[in-house]
Amino acid sequence: MAKIAVELANALARRDVAGAAGSTTGQVMAAGDGWSVSDVLCTCGPQDRPFEEQHSKYSIALIIAGTFRYRSESRWGLSNELMTPGGLLLGNPGQCFECGHEHGAGDRCLSFQFEPEYFEGLAADAGVASRETKFPVLRLPSAHALSPIVTEACSGLAAPDGGSWKAALWEELGVQLATQVLQLVGGASGRVNRAASPSVMRGVARAVRWIEKNSDSALTLAELARVAGLSSFHFLRTFEQVTGVTPHQYLKRMRLRQAAIRLATEPAKVLDIALDCGFGDVSNFTRAFRGEFGVSPRDYRSQARRPARMDKGACPARCGPW
Repeated sequence: MAKIAVELANALARRDVAGAAGSTTGQVMAAGDGWSVSDVLCTCGPQDRPFEEQHSKYSIALIIAGTFRYRSESRWGLSNELMTPGGLLLGNPGQCFECGHEHGAGDRCLSFQFEPEYFEGLAADAGVASRETKFPVLRLPSAHALSPIVTEACSGLAAPDGGSWKAALWEELGVQLATQVLQLVGGASGRVNRAASPSVMRGVARAVRWIEKNSDSALTLAELARVAGLSSFHFLRTFEQVTGVTPHQYLKRMRLRQAAIRLATEPAKVLDIALDCGFGDVSNFTRAFRGEFGVSPRDYRSQARRPARMDKGACPARCGPW
């Protein structure tokens, strides 16, 4: 995750030096018949106007750094969501949306795009009725069921070779992700996030970015509430409302995700990774890791897919983000 965060920070620094407006760029990691996955980096901030776009395909974007506001129509009405690392942005073909960065500059996503026919074929294979293929909600928060897929995708991007896996591996991850999302949104509630005021969302976004920068520290509820500018009680309630998890769950899952990515991409000792990621000892780390991923850290490392170079001639291309 350090490599991913540094690349975003460097892009923001270049924007500041140039005095340019924020922008969004997407680099295709891999693509095939009916699908693609892109590394999308956005340098927009509070000084930039929110931008409006339209999804041309089924979109599942994994937020891996930064925060932003995502506003669009869900099945239950207009919804305004704060997108945070570990969560998934969902979009349907033809769906208009607005993104804004009133709460902080920059974000980075892995965006999986599926042609309607391809995606609907996946849904049929998963036993989802055709009328239910459209996503009823705008996002899915960081969830236990998604952790292995999300972490493996981040590992590909954070790998020393830049994550240039063969297309078959990226497609496999995309299929797994789409299938899991279809199963999860089938039980999604119709809550529309209207209750959180702009000031509350701004406070939660500050807390999320603080957690990103200090995830290896012993963060307390009181400290995070101060960063958000809210009382501890109000912060706890609104943080879960906005992100879908409690601050403790969010921090723990972020630490485990960072540790898993390092296990898959670095040769460092398990103990050193555990300590670097904010765990007090290796036994607590192992227990928490097994609970999240179903295997021990050592077994996870031995089972991790090894990134392979893309086929000769498959060069990345620039494309639109969604």
